[in-house]
Amino acid sequence: MNEIAQGKQIAIVSYLTLIGSVIAIFMNSETKNSFASFHIRQALGIFVTFFILGYPIGYFNSWMITASFWTFIFILWLFGFMNALNGQQKPIPLLGEFYQKIFKSL
Repeated sequence: MNEIAQGKQIAIVSYLTLIGSVIAIFMNSETKNSFASFHIRQALGIFVTFFILGYPIGYFNSWMITASFWTFIFILWLFGFMNALNGQQKPIPLLGEFYQKIFKSL
């Protein structure tokens, strides 16, 4: 429980834009709090997914596809952010476990 309380601020910062994720990585570099590291990996994964998939999706020229993509990313972000606020360490749906594996060094 103490580890969650100590890492909560860093976990919340990680969800505040891509720059927030980078700041959170530096904030967590000394303490290596596992709760904060978990949420940094989740947030960074959401933002990387947004940038990698957002570019090709923009070429579809369809508001339905674009709106669906934005809604999907927002729901993932909201799920992760609410878990960080509530002190829970649940991976986001569909991609959370994948993010934990590819960003395991953070």
